[in-house]
Amino acid sequence: MKSMSRYVKELMTQALRERYASAESACVVELTGMNVQATERLRRQLRQVGARVHVVKNSMARRALAEGPLAALGEALEGPCALVTAEGSIIEVAKTLIAAAKEFEKLRLKGAVVEGDPTVLQVEDVARMRSRTETIGEVLMLILSPGRAVAGCIGGAQARLAGCLKAMADKKEEGEAAAAA
Repeated sequence: MKSMSRYVKELMTQALRERYASAESACVVELTGMNVQATERLRRQLRQVGARVHVVKNSMARRALAEGPLAALGEALEGPCALVTAEGSIIEVAKTLIAAAKEFEKLRLKGAVVEGDPTVLQVEDVARMRSRTETIGEVLMLILSPGRAVAGCIGGAQARLAGCLKAMADKKEEGEAAAAA
């Protein structure tokens, strides 16, 4: 088999650069040994969370990713690899990959980059992270909790005051009933 010409390699590398230019997060997996049916099931599961699997020649992928936010993934590209990129949360993709690795014994998880961070993380570590939605919810809860505490104190004071007034009214009624008897 003839090798590709330099011109064709450069065209393919440029196409990969364009494909991954907007990607800030991705995972690297190894699909070696998985049959076609298993690979298609994995691709379907990943599509459900907005992810795509791309089998790419490592040297081309390294050149294409070299100047972008996914450059750190170059060190995870050893042996037969595929890149998994996501339109949405890479954390959801990582969780899906962890579940898939239990289902497909031949699937190997090699590494991940989250939001252009130059550190290659283990996919398992990414799966344990909180998603953007979870983090925003937590921040909102923290912002709202002082207001809830104040409202609880005010509501609690009102309830105690109402209880005291009711007790005084009950005593007055008892006293009036005893005086009338």
